[in-house]
Amino acid sequence: MKRSEIMRRVRSKDTGPELLVRKITFALGFRYRLHKKDLPGKPDLVFQGKKKIIFIHGCFWHGHRCKRGSRTPKTNRDYWIKKITGNIERDKRHIEELNKQGWSVLIIWECETKDTDTLKKRLKNFLDD
Repeated sequence: MKRSEIMRRVRSKDTGPELLVRKITFALGFRYRLHKKDLPGKPDLVFQGKKKIIFIHGCFWHGHRCKRGSRTPKTNRDYWIKKITGNIERDKRHIEELNKQGWSVLIIWECETKDTDTLKKRLKNFLDD
């Protein structure tokens, strides 16, 4: 029962890291659309005129190679390995489809949102190009 309570609280939109990236991007003067359903993967931020997309990925859910992302739960290991591997494969497919459509894609990992100065520079460099 406790596991299902925890899982119910996990959000796919409006997460802390996503809100931070949105705040920084807006402060830098860039305007965007959120979660466009007509694009592969429903990107978190879409800069239509620039043909640029930003995904903000949770390290655990998308299998990042950081401390948090590389841990595997001790219970139900097979399920979690299959789930996260599936997420990684799906992410790759979405990025390939977006690139074929002419979009530039930036992935921001949850752990990268801790250093806001570096994050600002990275966002500005990506969006100014």
